[in-house]
Amino acid sequence: MPARESKGPRARGVEGHPDKVCARCGRPFSWRKKWARDWDQVKYCSDRCRMGRGAGGPPPSPA
Repeated sequence: MPARESKGPRARGVEGHPDKVCARCGRPFSWRKKWARDWDQVKYCSDRCRMGRGAGGPPPSPA
């Protein structure tokens, strides 16, 4: 069986939606079905980044 070749990051995600880069951590992420209604407004790869607790930014301020 031949080795599988890596095609690198996808230019287009599932169903032809373009991949995006997270506004907080800078990691690329792909379209998900749960984002189908508002893909154009999605900016973050996860709830952790959306809440400001992910890598790539200052730590949360003390409460």
